[in-house]
Amino acid sequence: MPLTRPRPARRGRLALACVTAVATGAAVLVGTVPGAVAAPAGPAPQAPHMPHGPKAPAAADLGENVIVFDPSMPVSAIQSTVDRIADAQIDNEMGTERYSLLFAPGTYGTAEEPLQMRVGYYTEVAGLGAQPGDVHINGKVEVYNRCLEDGGTSNCIALNNFWRTLSNLTIDINAAGQDGCRSSANFWAVSQAVSMRRVEVTGGNLSLMDYCTAGPQYASGGFIADSKAGVVVSGSQQQWLTRDSEVGEWSNGVWNQVFAGVEGAPDDASFPDPPYTTLDTTPLSREKPWLFLDDRGRWKVRVPNAATDTRGVSWADGVTAGRTLPLSSFYVARPGDSVSRINAQLARGKHLLLTPGVYDIAKSIKVRRAGTVVLGMGHATLTASGGSTPLEVSDRPGIVIAGVTVDAGPEKSEVLVRVGGPGKARGWQPRWLRSNARNPLTLSDLYFRVGGPHEGATDTALVIDADNVLVDHTWVWRADHGVEDFEGGFLGDDERWTTNIGTNGVIVNGDDVTATGLFVEHFQQHNTIWNGERGRTVLYQNELPYDPPTQADWTQPDGTLGYAGYVVADDVKTHELWGGGSYVYNRNNDSIVTEHGFQVPETDGVKLHHVLTVNLGAGTIRHVVNDTGSQVDNSNTGTPAYVTEYP
Repeated sequence: MPLTRPRPARRGRLALACVTAVATGAAVLVGTVPGAVAAPAGPAPQAPHMPHGPKAPAAADLGENVIVFDPSMPVSAIQSTVDRIADAQIDNEMGTERYSLLFAPGTYGTAEEPLQMRVGYYTEVAGLGAQPGDVHINGKVEVYNRCLEDGGTSNCIALNNFWRTLSNLTIDINAAGQDGCRSSANFWAVSQAVSMRRVEVTGGNLSLMDYCTAGPQYASGGFIADSKAGVVVSGSQQQWLTRDSEVGEWSNGVWNQVFAGVEGAPDDASFPDPPYTTLDTTPLSREKPWLFLDDRGRWKVRVPNAATDTRGVSWADGVTAGRTLPLSSFYVARPGDSVSRINAQLARGKHLLLTPGVYDIAKSIKVRRAGTVVLGMGHATLTASGGSTPLEVSDRPGIVIAGVTVDAGPEKSEVLVRVGGPGKARGWQPRWLRSNARNPLTLSDLYFRVGGPHEGATDTALVIDADNVLVDHTWVWRADHGVEDFEGGFLGDDERWTTNIGTNGVIVNGDDVTATGLFVEHFQQHNTIWNGERGRTVLYQNELPYDPPTQADWTQPDGTLGYAGYVVADDVKTHELWGGGSYVYNRNNDSIVTEHGFQVPETDGVKLHHVLTVNLGAGTIRHVVNDTGSQVDNSNTGTPAYVTEYP
């Protein structure tokens, strides 16, 4: 991202004493926040009939930070609750609070009294219908820039708007009461580790940039999947992946906008002007599982099937193809539950639902059975303790890990998440036991942090030792800023380099691994290493580390200057990447040089389409791919060097 990330204003923690209750009459299941208005006793307004909606939601104990709204609640009560959480979370970048705000089927807000929500850090907003059309928000669901200087009036950016989720509902834009600029769109000004899935936006523009504040208004997202919108204003978004969706119009691009299986996507024939990369279909996809209420008010989880060569939304002709699991088939975990108990439940055949919060993990959660679903709510976070690997996933078909954040702890871990056996040691397993092309092991919205909220260290964040794995949106982040109390404060680069150790972000050893939306940043050697055959990546975004103290700290043993952002091993015969960028911002020493952003074998089977490097204000990358592509440095900040096709 361009320029330094300034220290944000820190906000106090909001204590929420949430409870679940079921009201008689119109069946209200709602978590309450002190000061919020409860639904009135006695008969409540009749909710609109929804064809897939529940008649009476059953109670589900999902913990105090899951708040379920019912359309019979007064709009003012819902508005008060969501405002209180937003006020607590909008500046809570490194905090520990986590929330899921869930909406039972029905309509929320009226023409005169719309529901206008802001979404802060670690907040999930989701509908509980079988279809996005089962929940309508008559109003807005928005994220604005954070203005970090001069009392919240300047340095207004979305660059740090991470870790939030919006899914499975329809936004009928109603801007009543907002000023002229704010009323011009539903603003979703976000950056990495934010997903919009199964959302339809009607009645106005969807803007991925907040153009209503002071500048510079930068943004660095982002991911949309399985969604529909009319006019989408990309604005200042540096890069973005839109997958299997429908758009009426896309406004522009900055450096790297990628579309896969998107109806209405712009043509990419004139790349890099504009910088679009358009695939007619997505080679492999599986939509993320979601919670919903069936027509009898029972809690279920829908687990979509995997599919190849997909295009458009999965729900165009009805409910997304897949299987439905009752919530009773899940172990519902809460922070403080022991890993031994979680593993015992998984061994019994239970799926795993991680309710919002931070889990200290001293030994691995082990997912071993085919078809197991691990679903995180509200950015549930697993923090390594004692150098553990928080999550070990066996090479089995149909396993889905979704909606989970994994943090390194102060004692160095070898790996934070391992998929398959170490060293690709699986030859003893019958092939039918392993993940396969028809039912791939899938990682969706899986995020990693090394540093930031606390000190952290790992050799590698994510290691994939299995074949036929789908990675559908991940951000693997060695933190460039945080609150670890380093000398030098929020940035603390000198101490950060020697304390928050992160050697590599992602290492792929398996064959036939596909990644759609692979974001990997700031690791101290090669950020991504791909050793497996027939790998595919649709959008890759990388920043090299900001904080090498000297060139010697950023030089390989053979004398090569720097480490590439994306490496395909020399012996790989087949690999393909569409839409990749590697950026440099060596703010600790702007004389540092990196030889190239991408390093791949020179063979016809390894193909890179539409790749770039760019200088963000400090440092040099001499070439884009190997020795191809022009230099980016302090003389051409913000102007990318592109390679349209390699070789």
